[in-house]
Amino acid sequence: MIWPERAKVDIETFDIPSAKDNEVLVASECTLISPGTERAFLLALPNAMGRYPSRPGYSNIGQIVDVGNGVSGLAVGDRVASTHGHTSHFVASPNRLLKVESTDVPSEEAVFFNLSAIALQGVRKAQIELGESALVIGQGLIGLLALQLAKLSGAVPVIAADLTDSRLELSKTIGADHTLNPEDTDFSDNLKNATMGKCPNIVIEATGHPDAISTALAAAGWGARVVLLASTRGETPKVNFYRDVHKKGLVLYGAHNSIRPRQESSPNFWTSEDDGRLMLSLIAHKRFNVAPLISHRVPGHDAPKAYQLLMEWNPGLLGVVLQWNGEM
Repeated sequence: MIWPERAKVDIETFDIPSAKDNEVLVASECTLISPGTERAFLLALPNAMGRYPSRPGYSNIGQIVDVGNGVSGLAVGDRVASTHGHTSHFVASPNRLLKVESTDVPSEEAVFFNLSAIALQGVRKAQIELGESALVIGQGLIGLLALQLAKLSGAVPVIAADLTDSRLELSKTIGADHTLNPEDTDFSDNLKNATMGKCPNIVIEATGHPDAISTALAAAGWGARVVLLASTRGETPKVNFYRDVHKKGLVLYGAHNSIRPRQESSPNFWTSEDDGRLMLSLIAHKRFNVAPLISHRVPGHDAPKAYQLLMEWNPGLLGVVLQWNGEM
């Protein structure tokens, strides 16, 4: 797949390569669209001015179909996870692949490993202690993932906030203790009731909308940690840092995935590889539920139709799985 220019998606054909020494050839089974980031770069939104042509995607589950000389630890038939894009086949170095150890987990669930790891690095920064309250603003795909991870980390209660009722209903099914609409006139009162009058210890902003930053800061309790998980697309002019941050003693965390350590994990600061491997394990052991988040399954050759839905930004669009080679 290729984006030749802004707001245009094409499927291009190519000859399937062979694996050279120290390489493997992978046939993609499915890939997962990252709705917020890919939409932003496809439409060249603020803070997402990409270059064209571009080849999108960074969540891929595939099967090894050819192994070059010198490769050890991987064999034809192995399923692997990688950050390769939306394509039917690709050649890769083995050190860029994670073996999917479980044979039971469906590929369309395993493919959530990377977006879940991206959400996890933000949740880790909050350093949640068992019993602290957490509010996740935005129940798009990243927010729904972060909600479950906050709960796994010990947050009590976990509170979901969104403007769309259908998304809040989904939040309930995956474990939200309370669901709130920030536009309701009684939002602040309901938030205090949910946290026994203290307001949240942790607020995770997962929309990327500039106005949501103000909501996150206003909702946070005294001394709370506020995690900016989504990439904000634009300026937030209404923040009074004395009133909204300084006076409340808030701690702000920028949680862009690019600031991870490259080589070695440390407390609350794990590598992408370690977080990805963990998420594959949690999904396989049914401790992390992604199946309800799949809203669309689309053949790879119909990807332009999926991106048209994405550009229209239908609230019902969440996890869009592109299917490439065979059944999932």
